Amino acid sequence: MTKSCTLTSPALLLLLFITALNCFAQEKRIENPIIKGYYADPTVIKDKGVYYIYATIDPWGSKELGVLETKDFKTFVSRHINWPTKQACTSPTSGDAMVWAPSVRKFRDKFYMYVAVGSEIWVGVSEHPLGPWKNAKADNSPLVTKTDFPKVHNIDADCFIDDNGDAYLYWGSGFNWVNGHCMAVKLKKDMVTFDGIPQEITPPHYFEAPHMVKRNGLYYLMYSYGKAIDGTYQVRYSTGKTPLGPWTEGPNDPTLSTTPDSTTLGPGHHTVFKEHGQYYILYHRIHPQKEQYVLRELCLDSLNFDEKGDILKIKPSGVAMFKK
Repeated sequence: MTKSCTLTSPALLLLLFITALNCFAQEKRIENPIIKGYYADPTVIKDKGVYYIYATIDPWGSKELGVLETKDFKTFVSRHINWPTKQACTSPTSGDAMVWAPSVRKFRDKFYMYVAVGSEIWVGVSEHPLGPWKNAKADNSPLVTKTDFPKVHNIDADCFIDDNGDAYLYWGSGFNWVNGHCMAVKLKKDMVTFDGIPQEITPPHYFEAPHMVKRNGLYYLMYSYGKAIDGTYQVRYSTGKTPLGPWTEGPNDPTLSTTPDSTTLGPGHHTVFKEHGQYYILYHRIHPQKEQYVLRELCLDSLNFDEKGDILKIKPSGVAMFKK
């Protein structure tokens, strides 16, 4: 005769307690800024359990990108990649602007980077997140030149790959902190050639830094508004039923903005990623300073949605819990 095994109430409580401890142990307490140093305009990808963050080096860019490698957003290793550089990405139409605002995506078995150098959009390709990278165009020219769209400041490119494998490129800002323009175009399977003519799809209250997120069949075009040099800078979004709009402004805008105590000052130019069912937003904020130029630092917070699918306002607390 076999006796049945029954959990008593104390044993059940102990099991639940241990389970809760294990879940808590898998969460990492992340303090903002996530790393010392001055970086802005981040993008992030995950490959084989490792996160790679690519960002502008402050103040206002450098001759190359900042690259950070991490597994938990607590410990970072600084890496160097061979491309893009100011020297390698200079054309007859280039401006003086340095290396800014990358977007990196993996498509099939290769990695593609869209980055602003000299107020032009360049595209690179690599078989590994750390390179070696090279210009994806055989003639080493920019993908979008400084003069292609005269009313558009051709920076802040972001690549989005839809569920069906279709890729889209978004970019664009304004001049003198006004009249931001958002351009978009579908990419062919080589991730370089335009599948059609770029069109303007500017949503309400847009200035720069477009970033596309898709959730439950809805497209969220997120972006920055205001001036990147002060507390007016903020993250907003609009939704649409297609990758190209039309757009309806988010009811909880701005999603992320300067806090009343200015601990978080001028947050913006972000990227969004998902880990264990939780969305996260990686962005920069202005570091309090007396210098004449702006220094920015990287921060991480959770991004959540309500039952209607609207993005909830983010209230930075200085600490994020990251589920690893």
